[in-house]
Amino acid sequence: MTQAALHLLVNVDVRRVSKPDFTRKTMISTLTMPPLTLMTAEHNPGGGTGAVNFTNPRVEAPEPALTAKGIDTEIFTGFGEVDRYVFAASYKKRGSGGGGLVPARAIIEGAVTTWEADESDPAEMQGSTHGFNEVTHYELVVAGDELFYWDFWEGVLRMGGIDLTAARRSALGA
Repeated sequence: MTQAALHLLVNVDVRRVSKPDFTRKTMISTLTMPPLTLMTAEHNPGGGTGAVNFTNPRVEAPEPALTAKGIDTEIFTGFGEVDRYVFAASYKKRGSGGGGLVPARAIIEGAVTTWEADESDPAEMQGSTHGFNEVTHYELVVAGDELFYWDFWEGVLRMGGIDLTAARRSALGA
């Protein structure tokens, strides 16, 4: 039986696509990739024997976040304005036959809309959490393989290379 390889997180960074040379790799303490959750519609017929949550190929609003140590003054530039961000990571792949470092990239288009400083004192490093909203684009590529792609404006949702919305776009004449 083939065993799935382990991917162990090694490093993370978040950059604006428009500022590829500005890195946060030494300030980020946590990175929250938003969950990708398909919407469901419950149907509980009066004459039935139970309810079913039917899956709908639509994504619930993703809300990424990051926590930085110290104060990230650059994050306030364009605060509340939509921009494209690269959530970058490197994973150490472990499995039979060897391994190596594997790149991962999430491209997220959204706006930083919350900033919350940690409770702190002079004896410890203060941190702050940055939250994103108005996310309209979210894609994840690991080791060159697209795991998913979602774009609100394009009306596209691909999972593992399969377009879940192609038939719907075709039915609408798009």
